[in-house]
Amino acid sequence: GEICAFKIHGQEMPFEAVVLNKTSGEGRLRAKSPIDCELQKEYTFIIQAYDCGSGPDGTNWKKSHKAVVHIQVKDVNEFSPAFKESVYKATVTEGKIYDSILQVEAIDEDCSPQYSQICNYEIVTTDVPFAIDRNGNIRNTEKLNYDKQHQYEIMVTAFDCGQKHATEDVLVRVNVKPVCKPGWQDWNKRIEYKPGSGSMPLFPSIRLETCDGPVSSIHTTIELQTNYIGKGCDRETYSEKSLQKLCGASSGAIDLLPSPSATTNWTAGLLMDNNDMIFKFDGKQGAKIPDGIVPKNLTDQFTITLWMKHGPSPGLRAEKETILCNSDKTEMNRHHYALYVHNCRLVFLLRKDFDQADTFRPAEFHWKLDQICDKEWHYYVVNVEFPVVTLYMDGTTYEPYLVTNDWPIHPSHIAMQLTVGACWQGGEVTKPRFAQYFHGSLASLTIRPGKIESQKVISCLQACKEGLDINSLESLGQGIKYHFNPSQSVLVMEGDDIENINQALRKVSYINSRQFPTAGVRRLKVSSKVQCFGEDVCISIPDIDAYVMVFQANEPKITISGMDHFARPAEQFESGVILLPDIRIVSTVTKTEHPVESREHDRANKPVVLEEMLHNLDFCDILVIGAELDPEQECLELDHVELRGKHLDATNSTAGYSIYGVDSMHNYEQVLRQIRYRNWYTSATFDRKFRVKCSELNGRYTSNEFNLEVNILHSSNSNFMDHVNHMMVEPQFLQSVHHPEESRSAVHNSVVPSVATTVIIICVSILIFIITLGVYRIRTAQQHRTGDNEGSKENEMDWDDSALTITVNPMEKYEKPHQTEEESEEEDIEDEDEDTTSAESDESEEEEEEEEEVIVQKGEKQNVSRQEQLEWD
Repeated sequence: GEICAFKIHGQEMPFEAVVLNKTSGEGRLRAKSPIDCELQKEYTFIIQAYDCGSGPDGTNWKKSHKAVVHIQVKDVNEFSPAFKESVYKATVTEGKIYDSILQVEAIDEDCSPQYSQICNYEIVTTDVPFAIDRNGNIRNTEKLNYDKQHQYEIMVTAFDCGQKHATEDVLVRVNVKPVCKPGWQDWNKRIEYKPGSGSMPLFPSIRLETCDGPVSSIHTTIELQTNYIGKGCDRETYSEKSLQKLCGASSGAIDLLPSPSATTNWTAGLLMDNNDMIFKFDGKQGAKIPDGIVPKNLTDQFTITLWMKHGPSPGLRAEKETILCNSDKTEMNRHHYALYVHNCRLVFLLRKDFDQADTFRPAEFHWKLDQICDKEWHYYVVNVEFPVVTLYMDGTTYEPYLVTNDWPIHPSHIAMQLTVGACWQGGEVTKPRFAQYFHGSLASLTIRPGKIESQKVISCLQACKEGLDINSLESLGQGIKYHFNPSQSVLVMEGDDIENINQALRKVSYINSRQFPTAGVRRLKVSSKVQCFGEDVCISIPDIDAYVMVFQANEPKITISGMDHFARPAEQFESGVILLPDIRIVSTVTKTEHPVESREHDRANKPVVLEEMLHNLDFCDILVIGAELDPEQECLELDHVELRGKHLDATNSTAGYSIYGVDSMHNYEQVLRQIRYRNWYTSATFDRKFRVKCSELNGRYTSNEFNLEVNILHSSNSNFMDHVNHMMVEPQFLQSVHHPEESRSAVHNSVVPSVATTVIIICVSILIFIITLGVYRIRTAQQHRTGDNEGSKENEMDWDDSALTITVNPMEKYEKPHQTEEESEEEDIEDEDEDTTSAESDESEEEEEEEEEVIVQKGEKQNVSRQEQLEWD
């Protein structure tokens, strides 16, 4: 009547049934081990109840009917969502809105629908133009732009229906593909150029994308825009005189717009750009050229050269704008010759003086050119070969479109005034004044009397030092046509094969041949036109706008060294003494080394290296310090044979000597070492001081001021002591020179002391001999007086204690009585080193005669006290 057991029928069910109350038959079904829903969600098995009537062998049980048990396992949200892929990638074309770019998918290992289903997706990355829906579809919310951003990386997470989010977000990478646009690809907007780099490719990897268009030919123009650099491009900034010498022009050009200086002060009041020697005229300024700078009467052949930048004249009826004018200084208002601009026409006026033939002659020559008023720099050369006048502009010849005749000017005694930037009106007004002012910029204005320039020289003078270039012209290929403009600032290329054009454009380079180029930006523009096969509508290629950044060159430090002080006998100056026999000019640049492994705190202590560099100079001046040279008795001389084969010229004046021209430092050294100073009346002159200063690029870089002092030794006595004095003086100054080369310094230091030592030993030996002779004679005289004058023992001891030191100076009765022999010798040596007058030589030559006179005098003066005698001794 009781229930003793429950039995489960099934294969390895993780459940068991236990009896709780045998009488009532109540039991409990329980799990034998933990149940995992993810392994099995449901269990179904059969259970039977057994009574207690079993025998010993358990065979007599009575069992109930079979009952089916169905168990469902309830899920716990123990798993987080996980994405199927570690990274999702997609590519989209710019400019389109997509419904779905791609779909991300996450799964959850929980077993129940509530916890295993993904209910939501979310984009974690902020500020991106994308959205995601509940199914994981990602779309863009705005049109994407390839130029703005090539690629987007966004992070996405997922949530199950229990709001549990994924433990790891997934990366979604969206690449933006540009719409195929015809144009140049793979080029850099900024191209950096270091001075001395030579020819540097501008677009080494450039290629043309045509989007499979039916292209038949390509026409490309590369333009280097340099009109805002200097005078239209980077040119040498030497003075016009130096440039003309460098370009092979004959000497004689007169610079009418030089840098302001003590000798060229007429440009001091003008507006000026120092770096490029450009003078700006604002319609209110003019400059008077002093008399004597330009010959009064020019011959039938002369040349005017200038750089001019000029724009349209304001107003309906524009006035004449004077560049150069030679007019009457007073009384009248006649223009003898002038160069001016009037209504964008360049006019040259030349009124010849009256001679035997009183006839009409060509007087005004007119040129009408667009370039006169285009606000750009142009180089003008007016070549006069009367009655023909030719204009060269930027190297191209132009004949005048109009020539008008006029009567010659009758001669008069009225002085003429040459002016720049305005014309001097000396008559027809109450007070003479400037008129017809120029508006614009001028530079390098020169006039060359009696000379005609060749086309080759003119081309050299206006040549740019920077421009476009093509590396390896021979490899351009047969199908490429190209053309440069004269200044090489514009290059035109044409071809029918895209790959050939690509290769050709990769060879286009920028070159700047200046050692010290003007730093700054040079703009580049590449424009292209494409023709297609029989197509009405053809692709258009956008222009390239890039720029070349030219870096600043390392500034050189120019150092002049050499012997800075010497003395010579006066006789040598009559024939001339070389002033700078060992002058040396060295230029160095400071470079900072960058160590491979440099810590932050070591950067301030970078090693600095001085590196010697070679470059040209454009002038060296030897200036007289103090009173100017008196041409009646002294001058500086140079044999002009020394200038042959060099791009150098020289001018001489009472203020000094000037060597100018673009040439190497070595050539300047050679010429400077041959300059002599002559003085044929030396009696009134004891010394002269000079200063040497050199320049590169018209004063952009200047040297140190090297000072030289020359002493003139006046002597009428022994040549031997002159020689000794000269040998004693000169080594001192040789030793003080700091030569840049160690080897030269070593030679001077080794030779000089040996000569000085020899001279000192000779002088000391002579001095000891004279002293010994003097002591002997004094002792003899003293012995004669011993019988008459008995001296005390103390006085005798005073004489014995003093060393044999007698300073022989018969002009004084008192000298320091107690000096040692060493002190006197040192004094004598110092005197010989420092004193460069003729007093020493006179003293040393006349010492013996003076000694004898002293002894006679002492014989006559027997009444002199003993103390006074000892003081003299």
